[in-house]
Amino acid sequence: MGLTKPTGIFDRDYEWAELARFAADERPGATLGVVSGRRRQGKTFLLYELARATGGFYFGATEATPAESLRRLGEALGQHTSAPGPLHLPDWSSAVDALLALGRARPTTVVLDEFPYLARASRDLPSILQHALTPGRPERVESRTRLLLCGSALSFMGGLLAGSAPLRGRAGLELPVPPLDYRTAAMFWGLSDPLLAAQVFAIVGGTPAYRREYVQDDAPDGPADFDDWVVRAILNPARPLFREARYLLAEDPDLRDTALYHSVLAAVAEGNGTRGGIASYIGRKATDLQHPLTVLEDAGLLVRDPDPLRSGRSRYRISEPLITFYQAIMRPAWTALEQRRGADVWRRSQRRFGSAVLGPAFEETVRQWTLRFAVPETFGGVVAEASAGVLTDPSTRTSHELDLVAIGEPPVGDGARPLLGIGEAKWGRVLGRPDLGRLERARQLLAAREGFEADAARLLLASGEGFTDELRQVAAGRPDVILVDPERLYFGE
Repeated sequence: MGLTKPTGIFDRDYEWAELARFAADERPGATLGVVSGRRRQGKTFLLYELARATGGFYFGATEATPAESLRRLGEALGQHTSAPGPLHLPDWSSAVDALLALGRARPTTVVLDEFPYLARASRDLPSILQHALTPGRPERVESRTRLLLCGSALSFMGGLLAGSAPLRGRAGLELPVPPLDYRTAAMFWGLSDPLLAAQVFAIVGGTPAYRREYVQDDAPDGPADFDDWVVRAILNPARPLFREARYLLAEDPDLRDTALYHSVLAAVAEGNGTRGGIASYIGRKATDLQHPLTVLEDAGLLVRDPDPLRSGRSRYRISEPLITFYQAIMRPAWTALEQRRGADVWRRSQRRFGSAVLGPAFEETVRQWTLRFAVPETFGGVVAEASAGVLTDPSTRTSHELDLVAIGEPPVGDGARPLLGIGEAKWGRVLGRPDLGRLERARQLLAAREGFEADAARLLLASGEGFTDELRQVAAGRPDVILVDPERLYFGE
């Protein structure tokens, strides 16, 4: 029987099951696991509860010198083992052996949380762990310590097991803890109205901590309360969420030139997703952006989506909704917000909120629905990739921006990949027959191209405002036309 998940942990069934399996492994020999994820996702809570449920050892590191960290670890080990006093740990080799010794009698969970703090202060710590976990080493063979390293610095944690890193090949678990998806986030916030849930998700995303500590459990009390909630919970200088987007950049040690990174994020929030567009917005050469874009990607704040219809082209998008909201709404009006004029700022920001925040968030939600929640029958196959794309019409020399390009699994052997669907997603506009006509033309163009089998591609139209009666009548008689409203996004297939 598996380890029962504590009632205080919302969702995270998959993550808990993987951690419980790792912790309960009865095989001889110490093992290593790596847990990563952006801040505020509940990693610490998960691991602390795991250690408590298994009678294991949890240590949360802080920014400190190696000597202070070793002293704190020795004190914690002394308390855990009921020793008469702190354990003396002269160096990290001794400390790691002491952690392995905890698992001599039985499988024992050992958590080193905020591991990047320790490793940055003691650069040789990953190599020390590599040596300690060498197969055949007596201290490892005689131990069943289940050592979990956890951290929020994604670039650092991602590099622990990559390439020629010392710990590559040593870990038996590599577990990312992502934000909650949009449907789970709606349940977490207690929102049953799909329009309201979409608006809230466009601002705070799926970060669990933003529901509890950061707004003191203040959720919108229905659609009519949404505007007041934004003013009192997000645009209020007295609430922790007010400065959170700034702290997300300041807390990552790899993000040193914060002014440049804020400018890059502002460019993307303004709709400049290409490298050239970002460079033009911030007044830099495109060649100068390689480093900041890579750093923001590694930090988990930017995502680069390749364009499936144009080889070698890609677009960037911000992965954290709160940062998009901050860059689009809060940063331009920061002085007024600090003067507690949030209600005025919000009244003036309605159109901008719809175009720069809600619109892009709705498009990405439609893509996530396509990947995660739509049944295979909806698109006539299993969707393997869903992204945006740009299609050029050579006859008119115009471009079609497709909010959805749904591609099926690669065929066995040679052959073109099936293009299962293309789509348009608009939050603030009623879609009608002309919108379907544009998709029909795009499908004709794609069917004539090599590389995809597009003749049977479904045509998806998604809207937050609804559809004309004419379009609904057309869709009722055509299985290749898919209409998606917020109700279907949140509750349908």
